[in-house]
Order: sequence, then C-alpha cells, then structure tokens
Amino acid sequence: MSRCDLFQFRLYVAGDALNSAQAVSNLTALCRAHLVDRHEIEVVDVFREPQRALADGIFMTPTLVKLAPSPTRRIVGTLSQTQPVMQALGLEAVGA
Repeated sequence: MSRCDLFQFRLYVAGDALNSAQAVSNLTALCRAHLVDRHEIEVVDVFREPQRALADGIFMTPTLVKLAPSPTRRIVGTLSQTQPVMQALGLEAVGA
C-alpha cells in the first residue's frame, strides 16, 4: 500500500441522531488529520435508503465501511477512539 492510495469510506447513519453526527465528525477529523487529499466519504442515511442498507448488510448505525484500498473493513460506533479506529482500518501501516 502506498502513501498515495485513495481511501474510500461509506458511513451509514440514522438521520441526525447524535451518535451519527459524532461519527461523521470523528471520521472527517481523522481524514483531515491523516488522509489529506487521499480520501472520499459517502454518507448513507438508512432512514432515506433503508433498502440499500439492508442490501449492504447494515443492521446497526453508525457503521463505517472502508471500501478501498483492500481489504474491506467495517466498524460500528461513533469512531471516537482514534487509535483503535486507525488500527482497525489499517491506517497505522500507511504512516498516517
């Protein structure tokens, strides 16, 4: 994995619930700090797109899915603990 890999994230949220807002904020902060110009974030509101969430196997929110680079990984929660989140996403290996 090179330092210029593009990280693609999909974050499933439940409307404007507090934990969903926290997850969006925490992911945005993590990307701004460690993946400057190397990330894309798609936010999917399960209230607006329930069939998509079910088709993607999302049963809890907030759920973050790292789509690229491989391997795909999922994290459920507000993403408030930066170090474990980075480790789970494989970001510590990028020198992020």
